[in-house]
Amino acid sequence: MVVRSVARDYLPPEVRNYLYLSLRNFINKFSTHMTMVIYESDEFQENEIYSAIELYIAAKTSTDIHRVKVTKTPNQNNIAVAMEINEEFTDIYKGVKLDWSSVSKKSPTRYYRNHDDTSHSTRTDQRYLELTFHREHKDLVLNEYLPSLLKAAKMKKQQQKTLKLFTPSHSRTTKWKSVNLDHPANFTTLAMDSDTKEKVIKDLDRFVERREYYRKVGKAWKRGYLLYGPPGTGKSSLIAAMANHLNFDIYDLELTDVSSNSDLRTMLLGTANRSILVVEDIDCSVQLHDREVRKVATTSSRLYSEEKRVTLSGFLNFIDGLWSSCGDERIIIFTTNRKDKLDPALLRPGRMDVHIHMSYCTPCGFRQLVSNYLGITQHSLLKQIEDLMCEINVTPAEIAEQLLKDDDPDIVLSGLIEFFDVKRKENEEAEAKAKAKVKATAKKNKEEEALAVKDGENNEQRD
Repeated sequence: MVVRSVARDYLPPEVRNYLYLSLRNFINKFSTHMTMVIYESDEFQENEIYSAIELYIAAKTSTDIHRVKVTKTPNQNNIAVAMEINEEFTDIYKGVKLDWSSVSKKSPTRYYRNHDDTSHSTRTDQRYLELTFHREHKDLVLNEYLPSLLKAAKMKKQQQKTLKLFTPSHSRTTKWKSVNLDHPANFTTLAMDSDTKEKVIKDLDRFVERREYYRKVGKAWKRGYLLYGPPGTGKSSLIAAMANHLNFDIYDLELTDVSSNSDLRTMLLGTANRSILVVEDIDCSVQLHDREVRKVATTSSRLYSEEKRVTLSGFLNFIDGLWSSCGDERIIIFTTNRKDKLDPALLRPGRMDVHIHMSYCTPCGFRQLVSNYLGITQHSLLKQIEDLMCEINVTPAEIAEQLLKDDDPDIVLSGLIEFFDVKRKENEEAEAKAKAKVKATAKKNKEEEALAVKDGENNEQRD
């Protein structure tokens, strides 16, 4: 104690550090153990190994840990548990003893000056974990033990992950803002043709398991889907079911909010891996052309300026060009009510790999809706309604609205039959109006042609 006090009072810090390191190196020559230090962060980057070890230790219900840190943010569903400072934990991996300890030290005081010419100082705690083991097990720890912790932590994060729905943000600091996605849609309750549903599930599962295959063939690890069909056929519900099935976040991109190709590039680079990028109603959300020119006239002279927008070539480059490789395990989904209005360049494989037709309600989808809303699988009126469904086009959304009107299956299904009768009359009236409109148009065209012929004859008589 006397030596330490004298050294602290009379020796410069550089000399003290030199003596300390020399003494430690001398002792380490006779030590058979090695210590690895895992810091919480490296400058401003989070240390992935540190986070993985915290999750791993929290999952180990060991009696060796007496003090734990318990936290929960408003956006988290579960309570997070971590080993507290100055606590120790012993792990056994393949018969090898591994000693963990959590440490915190004060970082040097930093002084800085604000814009108002006032000075401030900061002093923060630097947290890190120490792993001590016998030297002969170094390769085992680096090549097997730590990678296994990273893999286990990744699976744990996926299980505890709270799905997010991201939308474009107009903030200067971030391009996306998020809310928790708590959509209940899943493939079990989705009112969809069973064959199509099975096809989508198999395609999704196959995609997430083929990372090495995509690398081997030299292709970006992404998948494109086109959902097309009338409004109310369940396109948004299918997207939510896909997100819940894969545990992927959703980025909802509205192209009308993007002013240029550079802004689009910045936004897409801000999306995370294991996510779904959704561009809904792509046929009407924006007109993709090579360049849109707007003429602007001034009072002094006529000047013309070109206003750059999101171009078709730029958009395709981001979903299928070099920029598309800036990220892994991503799904891109386009929705449209009119597939025929899309540019053929958007439809080819590699951009929209899977085309899914979201049709009007089918008997299979109707059975699923009845099971979801009424909790029944058999009823005397079901066959009659299915027959009507084959004659009259109705969307799953319309069926669902009718099923919500009462809890009594008899009342609901009887009302659904009446709904089909009303729908048939509306369709007949619409067809009659369409035919009348066609006849009126043909009559008008015929009158215009006759008038044109008469005018031509009159002109010839004058000549």
